[in-house]
Amino acid sequence: MSAWPLPESFASSSGTVRWNRLGPADGRPLVLLHGTPFSSYVWRTVARSLARDHRVFVWDMPGYGQSEMYAGQDVSLAAQGRVFTELLDHWGLAEPLVVAHDFGGAVALRAHLLHDAAYRALALVDPVALAPWGSPFFRLVREHAEVFEQLPAALHQALVREYVASTGGPGPHPAVLERLVEPWLGESGQPAFYRQIAQADQRYTDEIQDRYAGISVPTLICWGEEDAWIPVARGRELADRVPGARWEPIAHAGHLVQEDAPAELTAALLAFLGRLP
Repeated sequence: MSAWPLPESFASSSGTVRWNRLGPADGRPLVLLHGTPFSSYVWRTVARSLARDHRVFVWDMPGYGQSEMYAGQDVSLAAQGRVFTELLDHWGLAEPLVVAHDFGGAVALRAHLLHDAAYRALALVDPVALAPWGSPFFRLVREHAEVFEQLPAALHQALVREYVASTGGPGPHPAVLERLVEPWLGESGQPAFYRQIAQADQRYTDEIQDRYAGISVPTLICWGEEDAWIPVARGRELADRVPGARWEPIAHAGHLVQEDAPAELTAALLAFLGRLP
């Protein structure tokens, strides 16, 4: 992962988090949250663009990417929401701009609604936020995680590659796909992949989705129109639930909007941020 270094570390309640900061020290703070089964690597292009004018914080959640992975680790949405709150305190960020994708959307929402994390504004990109969620494959693996952990390494690698490639739209470039798969390989990566799926419980969004009507910060909801994992209709429903939310569908993009349409996504984010006082 040398092309995407995360040189800083933080000892969170769920293991060591690797992180980095880009952009001018006096820029408005902006935090990017990745989804599953990804890492902050998916934000690299957008992050570098936003860092021209913002102080951008990127991090890999515990159990993901370059952060710590270990047996028995709590990598649930509940744990990640707490960790994000801890990180904001560690960074000394009182009201950052927050941009969150997929599972990271639920993490940002939980931190805000349950742990009183204050944001200046919130942008959600194809977030996990409304029931039902989880593909048939995802549910199958969750129910039989211990069996899947025993797959031979080559079969496991092929399974993860096919899963990550199924996001819809153009999908990641083959070289990018290999980088996204890489953290889930080997002695620690393979069990970590199934661990995070086994702990993905819909109850963690069920307990907050009735609170979306109480979100008062400026909110943008972006959605890849060709998302094969979470239908675009779910995004429209979420936009209707959040008062005043700006709805921004992105054409010719699947679930990994950062890879399929980075320029369009960056333009949508900058336009949204530019309207803030």
